[in-house]
Amino acid sequence: MSISLSLLEITQQLGGSVSGSSATLINRVGSLAFAQHGAISFFSDTKYTTQLHATESSAVIVKPEHASLTNLPKIITDNPYAYFAKLSQLFNPDYVAAVGIHSTAVIDESVQVLVDCSIGPSVVIEANVTLGKNITIGAGCVIERNSVIGDNTKLEANVTIKHGSQIGQNCHLYSGCVIGNDGFGYAEAATSDNQKYWVKIPQIGRVIIHNHVDIGANTTIDRGAIDDTIIEDGVKLDNLVQIAHNCRIGAHTVIAGCVGIAGSAIIGKHCKIGGAAMILGHLSIADNVTISPGSMIMRSIHKSGTYTALMPFQEHEAWLKTAANIRHLSQLTDKMGQLTDKIKVLEEAIEKLTSQR
Repeated sequence: MSISLSLLEITQQLGGSVSGSSATLINRVGSLAFAQHGAISFFSDTKYTTQLHATESSAVIVKPEHASLTNLPKIITDNPYAYFAKLSQLFNPDYVAAVGIHSTAVIDESVQVLVDCSIGPSVVIEANVTLGKNITIGAGCVIERNSVIGDNTKLEANVTIKHGSQIGQNCHLYSGCVIGNDGFGYAEAATSDNQKYWVKIPQIGRVIIHNHVDIGANTTIDRGAIDDTIIEDGVKLDNLVQIAHNCRIGAHTVIAGCVGIAGSAIIGKHCKIGGAAMILGHLSIADNVTISPGSMIMRSIHKSGTYTALMPFQEHEAWLKTAANIRHLSQLTDKMGQLTDKIKVLEEAIEKLTSQR
């Protein structure tokens, strides 16, 4: 059911101040470019000023320094984007599943399901699983033995929680993610006649996920080989992220889609990792580091800042020439060194001749 709120009612719930008609009614959010009457948009960058002037929104959320750029009714706040996100949540609340246990769910007799939980169709919950309050478990989820799921956590359809994993409170796990699968651990061995083969290393650690963590669709987090893999408070993971065994992801770090983090890497707090970045194993990344999309991080980062490690985007023929030049950099460096030495010899000779006159 749709709702309408005046700008005054919105600020009473979310803060901020109103400029213009506080009675302006809002029933949805929208972008500057496509919003219609009844919608509210946000504006936080002057490069979108043209869109601001042309928008059909009924109101707009702006910073104090941008308030004079439009005559529309507006909500003034220091962070329009975050305000817009909270307002969007207000107009688009999460679906609340009906409480109860579906008749097709298979739940071990050792498991206690509280009356405010929702257990969907074809869910499997194995022995000695601990479930908190107000948990939602979507259709087809599998929760293996000895796992723990905290209060108010939601598992969407077909999530797999492997044995011994611990999920904190107020987490949201999206469809298809797998928590606590075996990490990729093999030791190379050889037979008596020196035929080499691989021996699987048992992965005996766990995955420990703290509170308020979101994990995107089809993301995988591997259990530790010996020590635990740990995801700290407030971490947000996009779809198709791979976190290998023994990693630790610091609190409030955000990781975009298709990122791969190899085993035993330690990522700091409040980091931002762009899509398709790769981080090699056993590295440490400091707090407040931003890694650009597509970067390959091959050594530890000890200082906060933004880091980029990728080939520039070019037309293919130009890229081939750039790659060829990079391959010959060492030769060019040697030649530059030789030229520098020859120039130095010439300068010394010229100086000597000048002094003799």
